[in-house]
Amino acid sequence: MADEKTDEKQGMELMRREGHYFYANGKRKTSVARVRLYENGKGEIVVNNKSITDYFFGELIPSVKAPLKIANALKLFDITALVSGGGVSSQADAVRHGISKALLEYDPELRSQLKKAGFLTRDSRVKERKKPGLKRARRAPQWAKR
Repeated sequence: MADEKTDEKQGMELMRREGHYFYANGKRKTSVARVRLYENGKGEIVVNNKSITDYFFGELIPSVKAPLKIANALKLFDITALVSGGGVSSQADAVRHGISKALLEYDPELRSQLKKAGFLTRDSRVKERKKPGLKRARRAPQWAKR
């Protein structure tokens, strides 16, 4: 319990930076991203105190930057994100969702463009729970005739 509080404090230290910012939460599966867009930035993106290229890889990086590209804001903001839970791919989607929502705080006029691209909709698909008598959520044991 005490470790969770120190992790929380440490997480807030990672996000703390000078200047005015726009804040939003992004979610996907079990991942939650707390995103801050700092005005007058150089386009730096920091995720869990690491550069975006160190934290994410391959096609996930353009996926995270996509809302900024739509808003023509790649170099307008410095972005910090604190992500927890889930896997790398769902964390990338959570950061993208958070950036999109924070961009709306910055400029509500972007809503139609971001909505059209599907960045504002929270993808609510989560793993279905296991049911009793089944091996997984829907997988039944093999049927034997005799």
